[in-house]
Formats: sequence, structure tokens, C-alpha cells
Amino acid sequence: MTDGPTTAFGDVTETDVRTAFEAADYVAEDEIVTTTLLALRLGKPLLVEGDPGAGKTELAKVLASGFGSELIRLQCYEGLTAEHALYEWNYTKQLLTVQTGDDPDTSVFDEEYLLERPLLRALRAGDERPPVLLVDEIDRADDEFEALLLEVLSDFQVSVPELGTIRAERPPVVVVTSNRTRALSDALKRRCLYLHVAPPSFEKETAILRRKVPDLDGVVAAELSAMAARLREEPLRKPPGAAETIDWARAVAALRENGNADGRLSTETIRNTLGCLLKEVEDVERVDGDLLDDLLEAAERARAGGES
Repeated sequence: MTDGPTTAFGDVTETDVRTAFEAADYVAEDEIVTTTLLALRLGKPLLVEGDPGAGKTELAKVLASGFGSELIRLQCYEGLTAEHALYEWNYTKQLLTVQTGDDPDTSVFDEEYLLERPLLRALRAGDERPPVLLVDEIDRADDEFEALLLEVLSDFQVSVPELGTIRAERPPVVVVTSNRTRALSDALKRRCLYLHVAPPSFEKETAILRRKVPDLDGVVAAELSAMAARLREEPLRKPPGAAETIDWARAVAALRENGNADGRLSTETIRNTLGCLLKEVEDVERVDGDLLDDLLEAAERARAGGES
């Protein structure tokens, strides 16, 4: 096995990683910090699994902004092909060159006609500060594309028959996310460091809301977190993630003038803003009078804890 290209983050420290997270108001437990640090130091792809809205994509964005790197995103979907992920030739430009060119020996297979797609662009963009390559929702792509990705990430190189092998001098920081809609191959998992992002605890979600929605009262942030946690106990089609709770908090903050005089959330405000939190009609309809009372009780317990 040949030695791979060296990582540009071999000397990054835990403080550097925590500072990047803090600057972006990304609340990260020690496990997230340590695993991210190891991925940077070892130059290994980071596979992040978890429910939608848990902050997987945001982690890659934080790394890019925190370390001054370009974020290159490849959004996966069913039917994603190598041409859309790696490269393709500008056939229109090639055809025009052939039709109008005076020199019949002119090659139309050189850099001028090459269209970079995210994977190739990430391999060639690295200089002193390599980019962050986000392969988002790999579980949506087919097994064939997963195999292609594994080949690219094994040596951080790709072969273009007309140009030769293109190899990254400084490999990108790779973050691969999955919502676990299908099982990923063992080969891909072996290539990556693994991180599972669980739904946030009450304490973590309250901290997230206080950072992401600073104009929201801290006690109200705790109430919203408590209600979101209570809703996750229900058999919902799409349980709310942290992203939905942030949207809900922003909506409530924008409507605070409609709240009660003592600052408590009104039943009307909760019911009218549930569309920010729940995205399936069956889930919204599940919030009947009894469940709404449970939500208010959870909010009251959180308020009592915050005021004690």
C-alpha cells in the first residue's frame, strides 16, 4: 500500500477545533470534538450518521468557515453518476472547435474543455488550505456510486484517460453524511472515522437555541426544548431535529408580542407555529388537546427549573 498525500491539518489542536465550533455557535460534545480532531489530524474521511436535522451538514460548514477553507458540496441522489460527480467534457465547445478549427490536429481533450464536478474539483483545489468536501446524504445514492466514491477516497486521485492521473497534493477534508435510509458498505465504513449524531438532549438543545436565537428569552428556550423532547416521544413520521427546533424558536421570537404578559407561551402561539417544527400533516394532527396539555406541562416544568 502506497503512502497517501499528507494532510494539511496534522498539527491542528483540540483548542483549534473547539474554537471553530464556538465561533459558529455549534454546540459540540467531547465525542464530536475528539472525532473531528482525529479526522483532521489523520486525514481520514469522517462519516456522520444521524436523523435529519441533527446538524450533520452543519458540521462540515463549521469546519470550512472555522479553518478558512472552501466548502465543496456534492448532494447525493438516486441515479447520481460519475459524470455529475467527477468530471465531464464540454461537448458543445468541443463540437464548435471541430467545426470551426483550422488545424485538424487540434485536441479537444485538454484542460480547456474539461468540466470539473465536485469530486475532481475537491482533489485539485487543495493548496496550503485544502477545501472541505461535503458528500451529503450518501445513503440516497446507488451502491455503484458508493463504490466510485470509495475508489476516489482510497488514494485521493482519479484517472482521466485523456489527461492521465490527477492526484491531490493536499487531500480535502471529507465529511460524508448519511440519514441511514439504507445500510452503507463495510468498505466505506472502514475507510472513514465514524460519528453518530444523536437527537439533542434537553440541555444541549436549550444551549443550541440560546446561541442560535439570542433574542429569545432563555426560559422560553428551555420551554421549547422541553416540548420538542416531549414530541420526540410520540410515534411521529418525522420527529423534529435540532434544525426544526431552531426554526420554531425563531418563529416564536418573532411573535413574542403575542405572548402572555408574564412571558409564558400561549396555547395559540404553540398551535399556530407547529408547522415550523412538524412537517407531516399526520404529525400536526396528532397534537390534539391531550398532547397539547402534555406539551404545556413539559414547558411549565422547564420554566420552574429555569426559575429555581
